[in-house]
Amino acid sequence: MSHIVEIKTEIRDEQAIRAACVRLQLAAPEHKTCRLFNATATGLCVQLPGWNYPVVCETQSGAVKYDNYQGHWGPQEELNKFLQAYAVEKARIEARRKGHRVSECKLEDGSIKVTVHVGGAA
Repeated sequence: MSHIVEIKTEIRDEQAIRAACVRLQLAAPEHKTCRLFNATATGLCVQLPGWNYPVVCETQSGAVKYDNYQGHWGPQEELNKFLQAYAVEKARIEARRKGHRVSECKLEDGSIKVTVHVGGAA
């Protein structure tokens, strides 16, 4: 039996953030205060390709702060890839923590199908 799950992503897990960066071949995130265009934010800072300013993950609140000036200072697609990678890595971490196997398949539309194998079932 399969189940469809919709996830609203909050960025709270530092391990999953780091794993998402590895998956996307990004520089390791750093915990610091980062300058955005006209503000600063403190958290785990991730530099996305083509972005003028980093994405700041505030793991306590789950918020993601960034300024890409509606795509002029960095393509939105890069943030979307990061959020997708984070969600996949977080799902993998939680499933494995419960002793389940995980597999994934990239679909034609760019989405990723994650399958959790419970109790050895396929």
